[in-house]
Amino acid sequence: MSTSLPMFPLNAVIFPGVRVPLTVFEDRYRALVHHLLRVEDPTQRVFGSVGIREGYEVGEHGAQSLFRVGCRVQLTEVESHPDGTFSIEAVGLDRIQLERLDTTGTFPVGHVVDRPEPEAPVSEELLERARSTFTAYRAALAEIRVDPYEGDLPQDPSYLSWTLAACAPLPLHERQGLLEAEDAGERLQMVTDLLRAELRAMNVIPSLPATEVARTRWSPN
Repeated sequence: MSTSLPMFPLNAVIFPGVRVPLTVFEDRYRALVHHLLRVEDPTQRVFGSVGIREGYEVGEHGAQSLFRVGCRVQLTEVESHPDGTFSIEAVGLDRIQLERLDTTGTFPVGHVVDRPEPEAPVSEELLERARSTFTAYRAALAEIRVDPYEGDLPQDPSYLSWTLAACAPLPLHERQGLLEAEDAGERLQMVTDLLRAELRAMNVIPSLPATEVARTRWSPN
C-alpha cells in the first residue's frame, strides 16, 4: 500500500545513512520546509527525494522525468536566512519507490511504497576487495584534491555499501544504479568495479579527477 510523502526531487542521489546539505530557495520547497517545521516531533520531519532523470530542480518547467527509486529522508538541521531561503541538513533513512507525483499543491507530494533491501550474506573476500579498492582510490585522489571520506570505514556490509556509493564521484546514472542495486553484495561489487575503472582512468591522465577524465576526449594510445 502506498503512502503520501512530501517530495524534493534533486539532480542528485541520496543514499540511506548518509547526511547531505541542501540549499532551499524555490517557493515550493520553501513551503515544504515550513510544512516540516510545523511537525512537532522532529523524528517525523520526513520527506522523500528521487533523482531527476531529465529536467531541472528549479524553473517554470522543472523536472520532466524522474527516477522511480529514491530515498526517504529526515530533516535534521535547519538554518533560515533573512531572504526566506534555508540551509538544511538531512539524512537518508531507507529506500522508497515513487508510484505517482502530485504537483497541484504548494509543494510536491509523492505516493510511495517502501523498497526494502533484503539481508543477504556478503563474503569477506568482497568486503576486503571493496575496502582496499576505496583505500587505493583515496590515496590516488589525495594528490589532487581533499580526501572524500574521514575516519574508519563502516564494518556493516550494508552501511559500507552506502558509504562507498556516496563517496564515489560518479555520474548521476551510475549513482542511481547503485541506489537500485538489489542488495549490499551487488552494490559493493558494482562500486568496486566503478572505482577500479576510475583508478585506471586516473593513471592515464593523473592530473584530472576521474570523473573529469570521463568527460574529456582522450586516447590511451
